[in-house]
Amino acid sequence: MYSKKVSWATVWGAMFFFSASLSSCQQNLLSQEFTVSNKLAVARKSETVSIPLNKVSKLAQKYGAENLLVKNTGTDVVLVSQALDNNGDGTIDEILFQTDMQPNGRKTFTIVAVENAAAQRPESKISTYSRFVPERTDDYTWENDRVAFRTYGPVAQQLVERNEPNGTLTSGIDAWLKRVDYPIINKWYQNNSERPGAYHEDTGEGYDPYHVGPSRGVGGIGVWEDGKLYVSKNFVSYKTIAEGPIRTVFELTYAPWQANGRTITETKRISLDLGSNLSRFEVNLKSDQPLPNATVGLTLHDKKGEVNANKEQGWFRYWEPMDDSELGVGIVVAPAIVQEYKDHRVPEKDQSHVYVLTTPEKDQIIYYAGFGWKKSGQFNSAADWDAYLADFGKCLASPLEVAF
Repeated sequence: MYSKKVSWATVWGAMFFFSASLSSCQQNLLSQEFTVSNKLAVARKSETVSIPLNKVSKLAQKYGAENLLVKNTGTDVVLVSQALDNNGDGTIDEILFQTDMQPNGRKTFTIVAVENAAAQRPESKISTYSRFVPERTDDYTWENDRVAFRTYGPVAQQLVERNEPNGTLTSGIDAWLKRVDYPIINKWYQNNSERPGAYHEDTGEGYDPYHVGPSRGVGGIGVWEDGKLYVSKNFVSYKTIAEGPIRTVFELTYAPWQANGRTITETKRISLDLGSNLSRFEVNLKSDQPLPNATVGLTLHDKKGEVNANKEQGWFRYWEPMDDSELGVGIVVAPAIVQEYKDHRVPEKDQSHVYVLTTPEKDQIIYYAGFGWKKSGQFNSAADWDAYLADFGKCLASPLEVAF
C-alpha cells in the first residue's frame, strides 16, 4: 500500500487558509461595501446619501438597524449617520449620511453591524431640529445649520378671528435669518418669552425681520384660477416624524378649504437636510373636482427686489433688500410639472408674488423652497444665489447613484 507523507508546513498552510477564509466569511456577515457615484460635472458638498434598509437587511438582522455604522472604506473613519423611520411605524426604513463628492467622482463606503453602535458613532456639533412651539401661541418651527423656518397653527388663527392680539392667519412660510451654524430655535423663543420681540433684533446670531402676513412667504401654496389665488388657513394638526444630525421630518394637516367651488384637503410633509438652504415640501392635495394647478408662491414684499427664473431648469427666485443686507428666496421644482410662472405685482399689501403654477401628479406635488441671506456669509450676491439654485436643480435631476 502506498502512503504519502504530509509535511507540517502543508498542514499549517491548510489551517491558515481555513482560518483566513472563516474570518473573511464572518467579516462579510458583519459588513457590506458599496459605492457612491456623482454623474455630474459639478462638485457636491454635504450631499445626503440614503441607504434603503432592504439593501442591508441581513446586517440589520444581526444587531438591529440602530446598530449599523457607515465607514469611509479608504480611511476606516466612522461617519455621522442617522437611522430614519419615514412613516412613524417604529421600523427603520433607511440609513442617512453625508459626503462631499467631486465632479464625476466616485467613493467607496462600508456599512458595518456592531454591538452598541451609539458608543462608536461620532456626535455632530451641528444638527437639524424641529418642534411644535405652544409657548409662542402654536408655531411649528424647523432649522438646520444654515436656515430656520416657521409656520402657524390653529390658536394663532383663532386669535385673528376673535380680533385678539398676537394672532396670525396664514398658511405661508416664515423665514428666520440665522448666521450661526448651531441651533437657535429654543434660545430665540426663550429670549422672546422673557422680552417680547427679542428675536426681531439681531444680537449676532441673526433675527426675524421677514414679514409673512396672509402672503405665501417662502413657498406657501394655493390654487390659481381666474386671476385669484385660493389658499388654506393655518395648520390644524402636526406630527413630528424625525430629527437628527442629517434630517428633520414632520407633517402638517390643514382643514378642508375652498378653491372656486372645489373642496380641497391638504397635508404637507416637510423635511430639511443638514447643509441645505431649501426645505423639501411634499404636498398632497385631494379635491372633489380636478384641480387646474397647484401654485407655489414667494412673496415680493414691497416689490423693490428683482425676480429671476429659469423655467427649463426649474428654479425661480426673488432677491430683495432686507434692512442693512439682502435676501434671496427661491423655489426649485422638476421642470416637467411646471406650467408657467408669474411675476404678479398688485397694489394690495401682501398679495404680490412670484407664482409657480405646477401640475399635480397623483394629487401630489414635490418642490423645494428656502432662502439665502447675504449677511450670513453664505451668498454675496444675487448671482451666487442663482448659481446655488441652478446647481440644486441639476443635483435633483441627477441624484447620487448608490451601488452595492
